[in-house]
Amino acid sequence: MELSELVAPPDAGRVFTDRARAGLGDVAPSGRVRLDTIARWLQDAAFADLVDSGVPDDGVWIVRRLRVRVERFPRMHENVSVATWCSGAGGLVAERRSTVRGDEGGLVEATALWVHLDPVGARPRPMPEGFEAVYGPSAAGRHVRARLRHRGDPRQDLAAAPWRFRAADLDLADHVNNAVYWQVLEEDLAGNGAPEPFDAEIEHRAPADVGEAAILRDGDMLWIADANGEILATLATPGGPEVRAKTSTSA
Repeated sequence: MELSELVAPPDAGRVFTDRARAGLGDVAPSGRVRLDTIARWLQDAAFADLVDSGVPDDGVWIVRRLRVRVERFPRMHENVSVATWCSGAGGLVAERRSTVRGDEGGLVEATALWVHLDPVGARPRPMPEGFEAVYGPSAAGRHVRARLRHRGDPRQDLAAAPWRFRAADLDLADHVNNAVYWQVLEEDLAGNGAPEPFDAEIEHRAPADVGEAAILRDGDMLWIADANGEILATLATPGGPEVRAKTSTSA
C-alpha cells in the first residue's frame, strides 16, 4: 500500500512555525519522544496556525488521515520547531504538511488530511470564507480527496488483543483524541524498539468513546475496533518492520 505523499515545502505562501520541547510526559523509557507526542505536536501546531491566520471559522476540523515518517526521533529535553503549511485542498477537505525539526537532530515529516465540518461536527462543510486567500498560495492548486484507502475489514480469524480508552483520553469534542490512537502502536514498539527511519499512517473511521476496545493485527496492518466490532481506525506500516508484540497475541 502506498502512503500519502510527502510533498516538498512550498515556493510561496504561508508557512507557520510552532515550538515545543520534549518533557518527562512526552518520552519513552529510552528517552525518545513517543509517537502520540509527535501527533499531539502536529495537532497543536495545526490549530495554532488556524488561530494565527485570522481566517474566521466557527466550524470543526477533524483528522481523517495522518502519515508520520520519523527520520530520527527527538529526544528528552530537545527543543523542536513544527513548521506547517497547507499542501492541498478539496471542496470539504484540506491537506497539511508539517516538518518537526529538533535542535539536536530530531527530524519528522508528516502529512495530514483534515475534514471541515459544521459547528456541531455532524456534516462536512465547505472551506471558511478567506481560506483560499490565506492558504491557497502554498497549496498551489494541488487537489486532495477524503477517500479512505486502507483495507477497512480485517480477516475474521484474527485474534484480538484487549484495549481500553479512558476518560483522560477524551478531548474538547468529547471523544478520544486523535493523538491517543498512536499509543496502540507504541505498545508494539515497547517490545521491539523503535527503528529509524520509521513510517506509519493512520486513518480514522469513527469517533471513539470511553470503554473497551480491541486490537487486531495482520502483517503490517492494524485495526482498532470498539466493543461492538466497529472499526474506529486503521494503522499501516508498509515497507517497514512488522511491529508486533502485545497486540499480536490472543486476548
